[in-house]
Amino acid sequence: MSSLFPEIYLVRHGETEWSALGKHTGRTDIPLTAVGEAAARGVADRLKGLTFSAIWSSPSQRAFNTCTLAGFSGVKKADLAEWDYGAYEGLTTKQILVERPGWNVFRDGCPSGEMAADVGARADAIIGQLRGIDGSVLVFSSAHFLRVLAARWLGLPPEDGALLVLDTASLSVLGYEHDLTEPVIRRWNQR
Repeated sequence: MSSLFPEIYLVRHGETEWSALGKHTGRTDIPLTAVGEAAARGVADRLKGLTFSAIWSSPSQRAFNTCTLAGFSGVKKADLAEWDYGAYEGLTTKQILVERPGWNVFRDGCPSGEMAADVGARADAIIGQLRGIDGSVLVFSSAHFLRVLAARWLGLPPEDGALLVLDTASLSVLGYEHDLTEPVIRRWNQR
């Protein structure tokens, strides 16, 4: 069902070698795998017939190439970059938990990297821009950033992004219910 209000379409990038292994990939700029490229091309079918007032991408090649392979020409926005994992870059959660039992990125952040509030501030900047656009917007980025973006869209603290999960090459839609004062998640993590 189509909404009467603008919608924000969120696409998580396709699979990379590190995402397939569960490694935290913040600022390391690694390419899509062949599986990730095929999934990115498949995004085009799910967006067929839709028009967008703006198309934005994280500057990472995994997000921007997902955008391109899906058939779109996006504008790179630095604030759409994935969480900066600092000292935890390239590690899996299991590896981090050995050194830091009970750790959760949304609650504890990353040494030499970002805390949830830092990512939330970037998400708020993006939301401010999104709400200023008359029409729907297509956004390509990474999982943890998009989870924080959705939490902030709803007016929740950035830490509540922990409640949402995103698969690679998934499609989610943010929008409104009765009017522009009621932001909602219209669809989440569709593959």
